[in-house]
Formats: sequence, C-alpha cells, structure tokens
Amino acid sequence: MRDALPATVFLQLVYPEGNVKMLIEILAAGATPPQNAFGFVEAMEQGGVIAWSVLAILTIMSVSSFYILFSKLFEQNKIMKQGQAMRSTFWRAGSLKEGAAKLDKNSAYRQIVDDAIKADADHAKLTDPVEAHDWLHGSIERSQDLIKSKLATGLPWLATVGATSPFIGLFGTVIGIYRALIKIGIAGQASIDAVAGPVGEALIMTALGLGVAVPAVLAYNWLQGRNKRIAEQLAAFSNDVLGYMASDGGVKPIATTAGGVKTAPAAAKPAAPAAKK
Repeated sequence: MRDALPATVFLQLVYPEGNVKMLIEILAAGATPPQNAFGFVEAMEQGGVIAWSVLAILTIMSVSSFYILFSKLFEQNKIMKQGQAMRSTFWRAGSLKEGAAKLDKNSAYRQIVDDAIKADADHAKLTDPVEAHDWLHGSIERSQDLIKSKLATGLPWLATVGATSPFIGLFGTVIGIYRALIKIGIAGQASIDAVAGPVGEALIMTALGLGVAVPAVLAYNWLQGRNKRIAEQLAAFSNDVLGYMASDGGVKPIATTAGGVKTAPAAAKPAAPAAKK
C-alpha cells in the first residue's frame, strides 16, 4: 500500500497532520547546497577597508600597465611602418626635400630630414664658426633623442609597477596573517574555520600582487627591446642623411621595395653645399 500512495499522502498517514509541514520544510532545507563562506568576496569582506584598498590599488596598476602596453605597441608599429615606407620611397627621390615630401607629415623619419635641412640652412647664419659636420650631426642626434624620448614615455611606470606591486600584495598578506593570529589567540586554538578566512585573504593578496607584477615586467622588457630596434633603424637612417648632405648627394643608399628587393636610386640632384668653416 505504501508503494501505491503518493509521498505526501503517505506522510499524512504516518505522521500527525501538524508535523507534515515541518517535516517537508526540513527535507527541503537539507536539499539546499551549503553556501561557500570562504570565497573571494567573503575573504575581501573579512579583510575590510585594507583588503579593498589593496585590491583597488593593484587594479589601477594593472589597468594602467595594459593601457601603456597597447598604446606603446601602437606607436611602435606606426614608426615601423613609416620605416618601411621610407626605405621604399625616400631614396628614390632626387633630393632630400623631394624625399621628405613623399613621407607622411607626422613621420619620425621626415622629422629627422626636416631638422637636418633646417640645420644646414641655419649653419650659414652662425657668427661663431662651427664645423658643418659637427653642427649637422648634433642637430640630427637631437632629433633622434626627441623621438626616442617619446617612445620611452610610460615605460618607467611599467618598471615601477613590476617592482612595487608584489610588495603591495605582500602588505595585504601580512595584514591577513596578522588577523589570523589574532583569531587564534581569541579562540585559544588553531581551528580551520577560525583562520581559513584571514589566511585565504592573505594568499589572494599575494596572488594579486604577482599577477600585476609579472605582465608589467614582461611588457617593459618587450617594449624596451622593440624601442632598441627602432633606435638602431633611426640611427642608420640619420647616418645616411648625414652622409648624403656631407657629400652633396654623392653618397646615397640603395632603395628597397616593400619586399626587400633593392632598386637603383634616382640620380641625385646637387644639394646646396654645407657652409664651410
């Protein structure tokens, strides 16, 4: 007969009517999965203002680091594309001015050429005699330094984040361990439920500090390496421009196409001679 009756009818027959509702509520409560009291949010709430402050600082550091990473990558890729365009078009022109006109107005390579042409023109205005080669070399080198300085902006912040974020996380770790020791002292014994929250908070702070520091250090080293390659390309181009001007257009590198194929340069037009000492 028990197997043939529904569960609710069977409970009404076996148990008094007043206890059926209570029994059903107890069974329903037992079926509810227990809530996790030691999750991330719970650990941060136990840490209080200090834990949330450390999390906020590390979040700001992480977001700013990735912003610098992507913005610097955009700038570097832009200059690398400008270098490819320069190698395929600039040295095919008959003069520096014609070559500069073929480059983008905001190109780093055009900035070097424009500064070199201006320095060559300004040399004749000097009242104190200065060697033309030294004057041009200093002007071109100053132009390179301005470009490299712009590329390097933001990188010191990546180095700062990589060096300090583990210690900021360690500060949260120390506070978490301190709170765990206080709970042990109050309870009089080291029970798991008493120290699980503070210790979990301490481990989370350590992981967050390392999670912010490692990408920042990797990004810093990677961007520095790319900046070094760009600086080498700028230095080689500056040396070619200086040789072109010092030889009145006689020394001119071979132009290359986008695929790296070398082509013969156009006949150079006589450039205005640099002012002699």
